[in-house]
Amino acid sequence: MKRKGLIMLAVTAMLAIGASSVDAWAAEGWAQSGSAWVYYDSSGNKVTNTWKKGADNLWRYLNSNGDMAVNTWVENTYYMDSNGILVTDKWMKFQDSGSSQYKWYYFGSSGKAIMDNWSKINNKWYYFDSNGEMQTGWVLDNIYYCGTDGAMRTGWQKLFPPDSDNNGDRVTPGDNDDGKYWYYFNDSGKKYVPKDVSGDYATYKIDGVSYCFDSDGALQTGWKNVGIENAEYDIQNYKYYDSNGKLRVGWYSVEPPQDLSGYEESVEWFYFSNSGVPKTGPKEGEASTQNIIKLNDKTYLFNNLGNPVYGLQKVMIGSTSEYTAFYFGDKKTSTMQKGKVRVIEGDGSEATYYFSDSGRGYTGVKDGSLYYMGKLQCADEGTKYEAIAIPTGSTKTTYVVNTSGKVAKSTTVKNSEGVKYKTGSNGNLLKVDDETPSGEGRAPTEPTWD
Repeated sequence: MKRKGLIMLAVTAMLAIGASSVDAWAAEGWAQSGSAWVYYDSSGNKVTNTWKKGADNLWRYLNSNGDMAVNTWVENTYYMDSNGILVTDKWMKFQDSGSSQYKWYYFGSSGKAIMDNWSKINNKWYYFDSNGEMQTGWVLDNIYYCGTDGAMRTGWQKLFPPDSDNNGDRVTPGDNDDGKYWYYFNDSGKKYVPKDVSGDYATYKIDGVSYCFDSDGALQTGWKNVGIENAEYDIQNYKYYDSNGKLRVGWYSVEPPQDLSGYEESVEWFYFSNSGVPKTGPKEGEASTQNIIKLNDKTYLFNNLGNPVYGLQKVMIGSTSEYTAFYFGDKKTSTMQKGKVRVIEGDGSEATYYFSDSGRGYTGVKDGSLYYMGKLQCADEGTKYEAIAIPTGSTKTTYVVNTSGKVAKSTTVKNSEGVKYKTGSNGNLLKVDDETPSGEGRAPTEPTWD
């Protein structure tokens, strides 16, 4: 039996083969068999499980029955469209069986579906799993992120964490941000993850700005223990990051870290250096003049909690065992004061003080009054005058003062008991009842510390 001779095929979107059916005994080629297209070899046998091109030079596939495959996968790698033509350089989506969800695939120039690899398509990167399905959300051990459109994200992205059930794309106006964190992906799409976390977190500079990330790469805000090498005080292990994630520098009023105690108020002032480390100093009463620092033309002393101290402070002089008073105003001021001021002492009483330009409590006569460690020295009430011996190095100088602290200079006065004091031009004691003084003068009154 002979098959029909050469038949011209209609040029349709389905076939576009342009070949003809052939005499099975004369030549090989395409032929229509019922509603299907087949291909006969030179022996007149149907070709099966192989690829053949049509006259349009496009690839078709003959299945195990010898029929041209349409709307189906071939070798789980290629896809034949409704015209039986190999799909190339094209996105295709397929609905999951029994589901309303669609999955996207991309077939390259060779017709192969991209599998288990990245592919750059129209200048965007996409990742496809081992089945060729385009991936969205976190991929490859949660190092990369692909949006709901499948495109790899770079730069800052606000996302649900990898272990979250909600794996939506970047936040848009009106979205609920609850549970989302900021992550940073470099130009190659890799998420920043700290390599060596010495404390609870690690810092990383992006465009010259320092940020803090946890071990999963989530941006952190607020107080974070980043662990400072050789930190002398606990607060130095902490840095503060604003709501936008940027490292805080300079002055800032904020609640102290929750896991540190000892603060007076729920909100305190801190000063953060350019590296973000809070300024600190020794515990109050243990500071020295070496701990006093100047910031923006004002002078401060910080305690071990990172707060600027205020009020009357006992401060050691350099590395010596000597000390004196400094005054840093009230809590609102918290800066070193100079000159004559009224001070609330540690016991709550008020006294007059005088502080030199260096801030040290003045010792000696100033403006006709006697001071010791800055505190005004007065004769006891009811004594009228009293001799007070002020230490000056390894010796002492005795002055005569009244109950207001005024020094009696170049005069002779009597106290309430009739004891006569003769003084020199500086108010220093020369005679007691016309006799050379011998050990007269009580010790000065020290400031009353906290």
